[in-house]
Amino acid sequence: MLSSIYSCSIHGIDGLVVEVEVDISSGLPVYALVGLPDTAIKESKERVFSAIKNNGFRYPMKKITINLAPANIKKEGAYYDLPIAIGILCASEVITSVVSLKDYVFIGELSLKGDIRPVKGILPMVLAARNNHFKAIIVPEENALEASLVKEIKVLPAKHIYQVIEYITGKTEIKPYITDIDGFLTSEQEHSVDFSEVKGQESVKRAMEVAAAGYHNMLMLGPPGSGKTMLAKRFATILPKMTVEESLEVTKIYSITGLLKGKPLITERPFRSPHHTISTTSLVGGGTFPKPGEVSLAHLGVLFLDEMPEFKKSALEVLRQPMEDNVVNISRVSASITYPASFLLIASMNPCPCGYYSDEEHQCQCTPRQIKNYLGKVSGPLLDRIDIQTEVKRTKIEDLQDNEKAESSKDICTRVNNARSIQLERYKNEKIYFNSQLSANQINKYCHLGKNEELLMRHAFERMNLSPRAYHKIIKLARTIADLRNTEKIDETHIGEALQYRNLDRKYWEMY
Repeated sequence: MLSSIYSCSIHGIDGLVVEVEVDISSGLPVYALVGLPDTAIKESKERVFSAIKNNGFRYPMKKITINLAPANIKKEGAYYDLPIAIGILCASEVITSVVSLKDYVFIGELSLKGDIRPVKGILPMVLAARNNHFKAIIVPEENALEASLVKEIKVLPAKHIYQVIEYITGKTEIKPYITDIDGFLTSEQEHSVDFSEVKGQESVKRAMEVAAAGYHNMLMLGPPGSGKTMLAKRFATILPKMTVEESLEVTKIYSITGLLKGKPLITERPFRSPHHTISTTSLVGGGTFPKPGEVSLAHLGVLFLDEMPEFKKSALEVLRQPMEDNVVNISRVSASITYPASFLLIASMNPCPCGYYSDEEHQCQCTPRQIKNYLGKVSGPLLDRIDIQTEVKRTKIEDLQDNEKAESSKDICTRVNNARSIQLERYKNEKIYFNSQLSANQINKYCHLGKNEELLMRHAFERMNLSPRAYHKIIKLARTIADLRNTEKIDETHIGEALQYRNLDRKYWEMY
Protein backbone atom coordinates (compact mmCIF):
# COMPACT_ATOMS: atom_id res chain seq x y z
CA MET A 1 0.00 0.00 0.00
CA LEU A 2 1.12 3.59 -0.64
CA SER A 3 0.95 6.51 1.81
CA SER A 4 1.96 10.13 1.40
CA ILE A 5 3.08 12.29 4.34
CA TYR A 6 4.34 15.87 4.16
CA SER A 7 7.41 17.24 5.90
CA CYS A 8 9.87 20.10 5.38
CA SER A 9 13.53 20.69 4.61
CA ILE A 10 15.89 23.69 4.61
CA HIS A 11 17.29 25.19 1.41
CA GLY A 12 19.49 28.18 2.17
CA ILE A 13 17.48 30.00 4.84
CA ASP A 14 14.09 29.08 3.40
CA GLY A 15 11.91 26.12 4.14
CA LEU A 16 11.00 23.61 1.45
CA VAL A 17 7.98 21.31 1.61
CA VAL A 18 8.99 17.68 1.07
CA GLU A 19 6.59 14.86 0.26
CA VAL A 20 7.52 11.59 1.98
CA GLU A 21 6.08 8.76 -0.13
CA VAL A 22 6.09 5.32 1.47
CA ASP A 23 5.30 2.17 -0.51
CA ILE A 24 5.11 -1.27 1.11
CA SER A 25 4.97 -4.34 -1.13
CA SER A 26 5.52 -8.06 -0.90
CA GLY A 27 9.05 -9.39 -1.12
CA LEU A 28 12.22 -9.79 0.89
CA PRO A 29 12.61 -7.26 3.75
CA VAL A 30 14.35 -4.30 2.12
CA TYR A 31 14.51 -0.65 3.22
CA ALA A 32 15.16 1.56 0.19
CA LEU A 33 15.45 5.33 0.72
CA VAL A 34 15.74 7.58 -2.36
CA GLY A 35 15.57 11.34 -3.05
CA LEU A 36 19.15 12.51 -2.37
CA PRO A 37 19.21 11.86 1.41
CA ASP A 38 22.30 12.62 3.51
CA THR A 39 23.81 10.29 6.10
CA ALA A 40 21.53 11.49 8.93
CA ILE A 41 18.45 10.62 6.86
CA LYS A 42 19.82 7.24 5.81
CA GLU A 43 20.38 6.37 9.46
CA SER A 44 16.71 7.07 10.16
CA LYS A 45 16.01 3.39 9.37
CA GLU A 46 17.35 2.26 12.74
CA ARG A 47 15.70 5.07 14.73
CA VAL A 48 12.32 4.52 13.07
CA PHE A 49 12.48 0.72 13.48
CA SER A 50 13.25 0.96 17.20
CA ALA A 51 10.70 3.73 17.85
CA ILE A 52 7.90 1.69 16.22
CA LYS A 53 8.88 -1.61 17.88
CA ASN A 54 9.42 -0.13 21.36
CA ASN A 55 5.91 1.35 21.37
CA GLY A 56 4.13 -1.92 20.73
CA PHE A 57 3.46 -1.57 17.00
CA ARG A 58 4.27 -4.13 14.33
CA TYR A 59 7.08 -3.17 11.94
CA PRO A 60 6.33 -4.59 8.46
CA MET A 61 8.95 -7.12 7.38
CA LYS A 62 8.38 -6.43 3.68
CA LYS A 63 9.90 -4.33 0.92
CA ILE A 64 9.73 -0.69 2.02
CA THR A 65 10.46 2.03 -0.53
CA ILE A 66 10.62 5.66 0.64
CA ASN A 67 10.91 8.59 -1.75
CA LEU A 68 11.66 12.16 -0.66
CA ALA A 69 10.25 14.50 -3.29
CA PRO A 70 11.36 16.66 -5.01
CA ALA A 71 14.10 14.17 -5.78
CA ASN A 72 16.53 16.65 -7.38
CA ILE A 73 17.23 18.64 -4.17
CA LYS A 74 19.62 17.27 -1.56
CA LYS A 75 17.97 16.59 1.81
CA GLU A 76 19.82 17.04 5.09
CA GLY A 77 19.06 16.53 8.78
CA ALA A 78 16.86 14.31 10.92
CA TYR A 79 13.59 16.17 10.21
CA TYR A 80 12.05 13.15 8.48
CA ASP A 81 12.12 10.52 11.25
CA LEU A 82 8.57 11.28 12.40
CA PRO A 83 6.94 11.50 8.93
CA ILE A 84 8.74 8.31 7.80
CA ALA A 85 7.50 6.44 10.88
CA ILE A 86 3.90 7.67 10.42
CA GLY A 87 4.10 6.86 6.71
CA ILE A 88 5.22 3.27 7.38
CA LEU A 89 2.47 2.70 9.95
CA CYS A 90 -0.19 4.09 7.59
CA ALA A 91 1.08 2.27 4.49
CA SER A 92 1.19 -1.06 6.36
CA GLU A 93 -2.32 -0.40 7.72
CA VAL A 94 -1.13 -0.80 11.30
CA ILE A 95 -2.96 2.45 12.03
CA THR A 96 -5.80 4.23 10.22
CA SER A 97 -5.85 8.01 10.20
CA VAL A 98 -9.12 9.82 10.73
CA VAL A 99 -7.64 13.20 9.84
CA SER A 100 -6.74 14.31 6.34
CA LEU A 101 -2.96 13.86 6.27
CA LYS A 102 -2.64 16.06 3.18
CA ASP A 103 -3.46 19.05 5.41
CA TYR A 104 -0.67 18.32 7.91
CA VAL A 105 3.11 18.67 8.01
CA PHE A 106 5.17 16.41 10.33
CA ILE A 107 8.63 17.38 11.60
CA GLY A 108 10.79 15.73 14.24
CA GLU A 109 13.74 13.50 15.09
CA LEU A 110 12.95 10.26 16.94
CA SER A 111 14.81 8.63 19.77
CA LEU A 112 14.93 4.83 19.99
CA LYS A 113 12.08 4.84 22.48
CA GLY A 114 9.94 7.22 20.44
CA ASP A 115 10.61 10.61 22.02
CA ILE A 116 10.41 13.49 19.53
CA ARG A 117 13.56 15.58 19.72
CA PRO A 118 13.92 19.24 18.66
CA VAL A 119 15.46 20.21 15.32
CA LYS A 120 17.18 23.30 13.91
CA GLY A 121 15.49 25.65 11.47
CA ILE A 122 11.90 25.16 12.60
CA LEU A 123 10.83 28.74 11.84
CA PRO A 124 11.55 28.74 8.07
CA MET A 125 9.91 25.33 7.79
CA VAL A 126 6.72 26.53 9.48
CA LEU A 127 6.72 29.57 7.20
CA ALA A 128 7.00 27.25 4.18
CA ALA A 129 4.11 25.13 5.46
CA ARG A 130 1.93 28.22 5.92
CA ASN A 131 2.82 29.57 2.48
CA ASN A 132 1.80 26.24 0.95
CA HIS A 133 -1.62 26.48 2.65
CA PHE A 134 -1.29 23.58 5.10
CA LYS A 135 -3.75 23.77 7.98
CA ALA A 136 -1.50 22.44 10.77
CA ILE A 137 2.04 21.38 11.53
CA ILE A 138 3.15 18.86 14.16
CA VAL A 139 6.49 19.85 15.70
CA PRO A 140 8.67 18.74 18.65
CA GLU A 141 7.42 20.22 21.91
CA GLU A 142 10.68 22.11 22.50
CA ASN A 143 10.29 23.85 19.11
CA ALA A 144 6.67 24.90 19.73
CA LEU A 145 7.39 28.41 21.01
CA GLU A 146 9.53 29.29 17.98
CA ALA A 147 7.07 27.65 15.57
CA SER A 148 4.09 29.51 17.05
CA LEU A 149 5.53 32.86 15.92
CA VAL A 150 3.97 32.10 12.53
CA LYS A 151 0.31 32.96 12.32
CA GLU A 152 -2.39 31.46 10.06
CA ILE A 153 -1.35 27.85 10.74
CA LYS A 154 -2.02 25.64 13.77
CA VAL A 155 1.11 24.56 15.62
CA LEU A 156 0.63 21.22 17.40
CA PRO A 157 3.44 20.34 19.85
CA ALA A 158 4.21 16.66 20.43
CA LYS A 159 6.57 15.03 22.90
CA HIS A 160 6.30 11.36 21.82
CA ILE A 161 5.38 9.45 18.68
CA TYR A 162 2.57 7.69 20.55
CA GLN A 163 0.96 11.10 21.17
CA VAL A 164 1.01 11.78 17.41
CA ILE A 165 -0.47 8.36 16.61
CA GLU A 166 -3.26 8.87 19.17
CA TYR A 167 -4.04 12.26 17.58
CA ILE A 168 -4.23 11.17 13.93
CA THR A 169 -6.31 8.11 14.87
CA GLY A 170 -8.80 10.34 16.69
CA LYS A 171 -8.21 9.00 20.22
CA THR A 172 -6.92 12.27 21.73
CA GLU A 173 -6.46 15.95 20.97
CA ILE A 174 -3.34 18.11 20.83
CA LYS A 175 -3.92 21.68 21.95
CA PRO A 176 -2.48 24.26 19.50
CA TYR A 177 0.39 26.37 20.85
CA ILE A 178 -0.32 30.13 20.64
CA THR A 179 2.12 33.00 21.20
CA ASP A 180 1.74 36.78 21.11
CA ILE A 181 4.56 37.84 18.77
CA ASP A 182 3.87 41.54 19.35
CA GLY A 183 4.67 41.09 23.03
CA PHE A 184 8.26 40.18 22.22
CA LEU A 185 8.79 43.30 20.10
CA THR A 186 7.17 45.76 22.51
CA SER A 187 9.31 44.73 25.49
CA GLU A 188 11.92 47.30 26.49
CA GLN A 189 15.52 46.53 25.60
CA GLU A 190 18.11 47.04 28.32
CA HIS A 191 21.74 47.81 27.52
CA SER A 192 24.71 47.68 29.86
CA VAL A 193 26.42 50.58 28.06
CA ASP A 194 25.23 54.04 27.04
CA PHE A 195 26.44 57.00 24.99
CA SER A 196 26.07 59.22 28.07
CA GLU A 197 29.24 57.54 29.37
CA VAL A 198 31.30 58.85 26.44
CA LYS A 199 33.09 62.12 27.12
CA GLY A 200 33.62 64.40 24.12
CA GLN A 201 33.69 62.89 20.59
CA GLU A 202 30.60 64.86 19.59
CA SER A 203 31.42 64.76 15.87
CA VAL A 204 31.80 60.96 15.94
CA LYS A 205 28.53 60.57 17.86
CA ARG A 206 26.80 62.66 15.21
CA ALA A 207 28.29 60.50 12.45
CA MET A 208 27.05 57.38 14.26
CA GLU A 209 23.57 58.88 14.57
CA VAL A 210 23.48 59.44 10.80
CA ALA A 211 24.84 55.91 10.19
CA ALA A 212 22.17 54.33 12.42
CA ALA A 213 19.31 56.38 10.96
CA GLY A 214 20.06 55.57 7.32
CA TYR A 215 21.92 52.27 7.77
CA HIS A 216 25.16 53.64 6.32
CA ASN A 217 28.55 51.88 6.51
CA MET A 218 31.10 53.70 8.66
CA LEU A 219 34.87 53.73 9.17
CA MET A 220 36.54 55.26 12.26
CA LEU A 221 40.21 56.15 11.98
CA GLY A 222 42.24 57.29 14.97
CA PRO A 223 45.14 56.56 17.34
CA PRO A 224 45.09 53.84 20.03
CA GLY A 225 43.06 54.79 23.08
CA SER A 226 40.92 57.35 21.30
CA GLY A 227 37.74 55.38 21.98
CA LYS A 228 36.96 53.69 18.64
CA THR A 229 36.01 50.32 20.13
CA MET A 230 34.12 51.94 23.02
CA LEU A 231 32.03 53.96 20.57
CA ALA A 232 31.38 50.93 18.37
CA LYS A 233 30.10 48.86 21.31
CA ARG A 234 27.61 51.61 22.14
CA PHE A 235 26.42 51.87 18.56
CA ALA A 236 23.93 49.03 19.12
CA THR A 237 22.10 51.16 21.72
CA ILE A 238 20.92 53.69 19.10
CA LEU A 239 19.88 51.30 16.33
CA PRO A 240 16.24 51.63 15.21
CA LYS A 241 13.68 49.10 16.39
CA MET A 242 13.02 46.05 14.26
CA THR A 243 9.72 45.46 12.50
CA VAL A 244 7.96 42.08 12.72
CA GLU A 245 9.11 41.23 9.19
CA GLU A 246 12.73 42.11 9.96
CA SER A 247 12.67 40.15 13.21
CA LEU A 248 11.34 37.01 11.52
CA GLU A 249 13.90 37.33 8.71
CA VAL A 250 16.82 37.48 11.15
CA THR A 251 15.37 34.74 13.34
CA LYS A 252 15.25 32.39 10.33
CA ILE A 253 19.03 32.68 9.94
CA TYR A 254 19.73 32.06 13.62
CA SER A 255 17.23 29.20 13.66
CA ILE A 256 18.96 27.17 10.92
CA THR A 257 22.37 27.73 12.55
CA GLY A 258 21.14 26.73 16.01
CA LEU A 259 22.12 30.05 17.61
CA LEU A 260 18.77 31.08 19.09
CA LYS A 261 19.88 29.78 22.52
CA GLY A 262 16.40 29.49 23.94
CA LYS A 263 15.15 32.79 22.48
CA PRO A 264 12.21 32.16 20.13
CA LEU A 265 12.57 35.51 18.37
CA ILE A 266 15.47 37.87 17.65
CA THR A 267 14.13 41.27 18.73
CA GLU A 268 17.41 43.23 18.79
CA ARG A 269 19.50 43.96 15.73
CA PRO A 270 22.47 41.59 15.57
CA PHE A 271 25.91 42.94 16.50
CA ARG A 272 28.67 40.63 15.24
CA SER A 273 32.33 41.30 16.02
CA PRO A 274 34.54 38.55 14.53
CA HIS A 275 38.25 38.29 15.40
CA HIS A 276 40.72 39.39 12.74
CA THR A 277 41.99 35.79 12.36
CA ILE A 278 38.63 34.70 10.90
CA SER A 279 38.76 32.71 7.67
CA THR A 280 37.09 33.86 4.47
CA THR A 281 34.60 30.97 4.64
CA SER A 282 33.59 31.80 8.22
CA LEU A 283 33.17 35.46 7.29
CA VAL A 284 30.95 35.13 4.21
CA GLY A 285 29.65 31.58 4.54
CA GLY A 286 30.14 28.35 2.63
CA GLY A 287 31.88 25.08 3.41
CA THR A 288 31.32 21.56 2.13
CA PHE A 289 27.76 21.79 3.41
CA PRO A 290 27.08 25.54 3.01
CA LYS A 291 26.23 27.49 6.13
CA PRO A 292 25.71 31.22 6.75
CA GLY A 293 28.78 33.25 7.69
CA GLU A 294 29.22 36.31 9.88
CA VAL A 295 27.92 38.67 7.17
CA SER A 296 24.61 36.77 7.16
CA LEU A 297 24.47 36.50 10.94
CA ALA A 298 24.79 40.32 10.91
CA HIS A 299 21.84 40.63 8.49
CA LEU A 300 19.78 43.76 9.29
CA GLY A 301 22.29 44.46 12.06
CA VAL A 302 25.94 45.44 12.49
CA LEU A 303 29.20 43.79 11.45
CA PHE A 304 32.03 45.35 13.47
CA LEU A 305 35.59 44.87 12.20
CA ASP A 306 38.00 46.13 14.86
CA GLU A 307 41.47 46.97 13.50
CA MET A 308 40.34 46.41 9.92
CA PRO A 309 43.83 46.17 8.28
CA GLU A 310 44.66 43.19 10.53
CA PHE A 311 42.08 41.06 8.71
CA LYS A 312 43.26 39.01 5.75
CA LYS A 313 43.05 41.06 2.59
CA SER A 314 41.28 38.20 0.82
CA ALA A 315 38.62 38.20 3.55
CA LEU A 316 38.12 41.96 3.27
CA GLU A 317 37.80 41.85 -0.50
CA VAL A 318 35.00 39.29 -0.45
CA LEU A 319 32.94 41.82 1.51
CA ARG A 320 32.62 43.97 -1.59
CA GLN A 321 29.93 41.85 -3.25
CA PRO A 322 27.58 41.51 -0.24
CA MET A 323 28.04 45.22 0.59
CA GLU A 324 26.84 46.05 -2.91
CA ASP A 325 24.19 43.38 -3.49
CA ASN A 326 23.08 42.65 0.12
CA VAL A 327 23.29 38.91 -0.56
CA VAL A 328 25.98 36.21 -0.60
CA ASN A 329 25.95 33.64 -3.38
CA ILE A 330 27.53 30.30 -2.43
CA SER A 331 28.11 27.81 -5.26
CA ARG A 332 29.18 24.25 -4.50
CA VAL A 333 28.94 20.93 -6.34
CA SER A 334 26.13 19.83 -4.04
CA ALA A 335 24.20 23.11 -3.99
CA SER A 336 23.97 26.74 -5.03
CA ILE A 337 22.57 28.87 -2.23
CA THR A 338 21.91 32.56 -1.66
CA TYR A 339 22.09 33.97 1.88
CA PRO A 340 20.84 37.46 2.81
CA ALA A 341 23.61 39.83 3.94
CA SER A 342 22.20 43.33 4.31
CA PHE A 343 24.50 44.43 7.11
CA LEU A 344 25.80 47.76 8.38
CA LEU A 345 29.61 47.72 8.44
CA ILE A 346 31.32 49.52 11.30
CA ALA A 347 35.10 49.38 10.99
CA SER A 348 37.95 50.91 12.95
CA MET A 349 41.65 51.25 12.22
CA ASN A 350 44.80 53.12 13.19
CA PRO A 351 46.22 55.69 10.76
CA CYS A 352 49.59 53.89 10.62
CA PRO A 353 51.33 50.76 12.01
CA CYS A 354 52.38 52.48 15.26
CA GLY A 355 49.02 54.24 15.45
CA TYR A 356 50.20 57.76 16.11
CA TYR A 357 50.32 59.42 12.71
CA SER A 358 48.69 62.89 13.03
CA ASP A 359 48.38 62.43 16.81
CA GLU A 360 49.03 65.63 18.75
CA GLU A 361 50.53 63.92 21.81
CA HIS A 362 52.79 61.21 20.32
CA GLN A 363 55.42 61.24 17.62
CA CYS A 364 54.82 58.80 14.75
CA GLN A 365 57.73 56.37 14.24
CA CYS A 366 56.61 55.05 10.85
CA THR A 367 58.19 55.75 7.48
CA PRO A 368 56.05 56.99 4.57
CA ARG A 369 56.41 53.57 2.91
CA GLN A 370 55.22 51.78 6.05
CA ILE A 371 52.18 54.06 6.27
CA LYS A 372 51.40 53.56 2.59
CA ASN A 373 51.65 49.77 2.87
CA TYR A 374 49.49 49.75 6.01
CA LEU A 375 46.74 51.87 4.52
CA GLY A 376 46.98 49.85 1.31
CA LYS A 377 45.60 46.83 3.14
CA VAL A 378 42.19 48.48 2.75
CA SER A 379 41.64 48.67 -1.00
CA GLY A 380 40.14 51.63 -2.82
CA PRO A 381 37.07 49.70 -4.07
CA LEU A 382 36.27 48.57 -0.51
CA LEU A 383 36.80 52.07 0.88
CA ASP A 384 34.54 53.45 -1.84
CA ARG A 385 31.69 51.32 -0.44
CA ILE A 386 31.97 52.88 3.02
CA ASP A 387 29.56 55.82 3.27
CA ILE A 388 30.98 57.57 6.34
CA GLN A 389 34.67 58.01 7.09
CA THR A 390 35.34 59.91 10.29
CA GLU A 391 38.42 60.75 12.30
CA VAL A 392 38.44 59.92 16.01
CA LYS A 393 40.81 62.18 17.90
CA ARG A 394 42.20 61.66 21.37
CA THR A 395 39.85 62.86 24.13
CA LYS A 396 41.07 66.03 25.85
CA ILE A 397 41.48 66.30 29.62
CA GLU A 398 38.87 69.05 29.73
CA ASP A 399 36.27 66.64 28.34
CA LEU A 400 37.22 63.89 30.80
CA GLN A 401 36.90 66.22 33.80
CA ASP A 402 33.62 67.72 32.60
CA ASN A 403 30.93 66.56 35.07
CA GLU A 404 28.05 67.47 32.78
CA LYS A 405 26.31 64.32 31.59
CA ALA A 406 26.41 63.72 27.85
CA GLU A 407 23.35 62.98 25.73
CA SER A 408 22.00 59.49 26.40
CA SER A 409 21.52 56.69 23.91
CA LYS A 410 17.76 56.91 24.49
CA ASP A 411 17.66 60.53 23.31
CA ILE A 412 19.73 59.75 20.21
CA CYS A 413 17.66 56.65 19.49
CA THR A 414 14.46 58.70 19.59
CA ARG A 415 15.71 60.84 16.70
CA VAL A 416 16.92 57.73 14.87
CA ASN A 417 13.51 56.05 15.22
CA ASN A 418 11.75 59.17 13.98
CA ALA A 419 13.95 59.22 10.86
CA ARG A 420 13.39 55.48 10.48
CA SER A 421 9.59 56.00 10.58
CA ILE A 422 9.87 58.57 7.81
CA GLN A 423 11.82 56.09 5.67
CA LEU A 424 9.38 53.22 6.31
CA GLU A 425 6.46 55.40 5.22
CA ARG A 426 8.33 56.74 2.17
CA TYR A 427 9.47 53.32 0.95
CA LYS A 428 6.44 51.24 1.92
CA ASN A 429 5.90 50.28 -1.73
CA GLU A 430 9.59 49.87 -2.65
CA LYS A 431 10.55 46.77 -0.63
CA ILE A 432 13.45 48.58 1.07
CA TYR A 433 13.87 49.75 4.66
CA PHE A 434 16.63 52.39 4.66
CA ASN A 435 18.05 55.26 2.59
CA SER A 436 21.29 53.33 2.07
CA GLN A 437 19.36 50.72 0.06
CA LEU A 438 18.19 53.20 -2.59
CA SER A 439 18.96 52.28 -6.19
CA ALA A 440 20.00 54.85 -8.80
CA ASN A 441 16.42 55.13 -10.10
CA GLN A 442 15.05 55.48 -6.58
CA ILE A 443 17.60 58.22 -5.82
CA ASN A 444 16.20 60.25 -8.72
CA LYS A 445 12.70 59.67 -7.38
CA TYR A 446 13.20 60.40 -3.67
CA CYS A 447 16.31 62.63 -3.52
CA HIS A 448 15.48 65.60 -5.70
CA LEU A 449 18.18 68.30 -5.71
CA GLY A 450 17.68 71.98 -6.51
CA LYS A 451 19.98 73.99 -8.75
CA ASN A 452 22.25 75.11 -5.89
CA GLU A 453 22.51 71.57 -4.55
CA GLU A 454 23.33 70.18 -8.00
CA LEU A 455 26.02 72.82 -8.45
CA LEU A 456 27.54 71.93 -5.07
CA MET A 457 27.57 68.22 -5.96
CA ARG A 458 29.16 68.96 -9.35
CA HIS A 459 31.90 70.98 -7.67
CA ALA A 460 32.52 68.22 -5.10
CA PHE A 461 32.54 65.51 -7.78
CA GLU A 462 35.26 67.27 -9.78
CA ARG A 463 37.38 68.52 -6.88
CA MET A 464 37.28 65.35 -4.77
CA ASN A 465 37.57 63.05 -7.79
CA LEU A 466 34.56 61.04 -6.67
CA SER A 467 33.41 57.80 -8.26
CA PRO A 468 29.76 57.48 -9.35
CA ARG A 469 29.22 55.17 -6.37
CA ALA A 470 30.62 57.75 -3.93
CA TYR A 471 28.50 60.45 -5.61
CA HIS A 472 25.32 58.47 -4.98
CA LYS A 473 26.36 57.61 -1.43
CA ILE A 474 26.74 61.31 -0.59
CA ILE A 475 23.21 61.97 -1.84
CA LYS A 476 21.89 59.08 0.27
CA LEU A 477 23.69 60.51 3.30
CA ALA A 478 22.15 63.91 2.62
CA ARG A 479 18.73 62.24 2.42
CA THR A 480 19.27 60.70 5.88
CA ILE A 481 20.50 64.00 7.37
CA ALA A 482 17.38 65.72 6.02
CA ASP A 483 15.20 62.99 7.57
CA LEU A 484 16.90 63.49 10.95
CA ARG A 485 15.93 67.15 10.70
CA ASN A 486 12.40 66.13 9.67
CA THR A 487 12.49 67.90 6.34
CA GLU A 488 11.66 66.45 2.94
CA LYS A 489 13.77 68.86 0.91
CA ILE A 490 17.53 68.21 0.68
CA ASP A 491 19.38 71.53 0.90
CA GLU A 492 23.00 72.68 0.79
CA THR A 493 23.58 72.24 4.53
CA HIS A 494 22.60 68.57 4.30
CA ILE A 495 24.94 67.98 1.38
CA GLY A 496 27.70 69.94 3.09
CA GLU A 497 27.55 67.70 6.16
CA ALA A 498 27.46 64.59 3.96
CA LEU A 499 30.58 65.75 2.09
CA GLN A 500 32.47 66.04 5.38
CA TYR A 501 32.06 62.30 5.86
CA ARG A 502 34.00 61.57 2.63
CA ASN A 503 37.17 63.56 3.36
CA LEU A 504 39.32 61.00 5.15
CA ASP A 505 40.15 58.97 2.04
CA ARG A 506 41.69 62.09 0.48
CA LYS A 507 43.48 63.16 3.66
CA TYR A 508 45.23 59.88 4.35
CA TRP A 509 45.08 57.62 1.32
CA GLU A 510 46.19 60.20 -1.29
CA MET A 511 48.99 61.73 0.79
CA TYR A 512 51.50 59.07 -0.18
